[in-house]
Amino acid sequence: MTDVSAFLARPIAHRGYHDASTGCIENTPSAVSAAVAHNFAIEVDVQETADGEALVFHDYTLDRLAQGAGPVITMTSGELVRIPMQTGTDNLWLLSDLFDLIAGKVPLVIEIKSRLKPGAQADFVRRVVDQLAAYDGPACIKSFDPDMLSVARAHNPAVLRGIVADAARPEGDFARFTRMDRFILRHMLHIPRTRPHFISYGIRDLPSLAPSLWRKLFGLPVMTWTVRTEDQRHRASIYADQIVFEGFDPDR
Repeated sequence: MTDVSAFLARPIAHRGYHDASTGCIENTPSAVSAAVAHNFAIEVDVQETADGEALVFHDYTLDRLAQGAGPVITMTSGELVRIPMQTGTDNLWLLSDLFDLIAGKVPLVIEIKSRLKPGAQADFVRRVVDQLAAYDGPACIKSFDPDMLSVARAHNPAVLRGIVADAARPEGDFARFTRMDRFILRHMLHIPRTRPHFISYGIRDLPSLAPSLWRKLFGLPVMTWTVRTEDQRHRASIYADQIVFEGFDPDR
């Protein structure tokens, strides 16, 4: 199996080492720089722009965090990078900017946010995979969307990929899914097709049969998200190989 040990060696800062109370917003250069300063691995999210670029941003719309409104997908990368965040000094930025800032200093986990559309945003996925393949540093992708992983695997199987999963409750994005669809996602029954190199499973749903079996029988390491309490951290130490954390310093 392709080696993912670099991504398990240190705790992974969820959307960077951010603190909104100080103006350091998630997924911004400030949050990423703070994580690098603490030598943490970093997880960020990317959204597709109107021109097919990868915006380092979690939400589908700008309203919650940026001085803008509306869906990210309706705006070009050139328009988006001119928009400042609601607090702090950062603007929105692109995956290429993130690579330039980190420059291989710490491992990087990139979650590709899926719009859950037919075709799995294939051109966008291939664009992100190509950028990772050209990046000189430890980086991998992950997604909730198995079809995105299939696209990534077909395009460049050497780029490390992981599946994000949890109990797939009938809420949020999963509300539109059938009970069988949610069962498949919860238990990651697509793995023979998607062949992920690791599993990223929600901490509130650990312990869980599926990640435990895939971990024990097939050697798939588990990173768990998002760890915010000591109880969650203790559970993670039993059922996972590394944490994606937020709101505290795991080194203290």
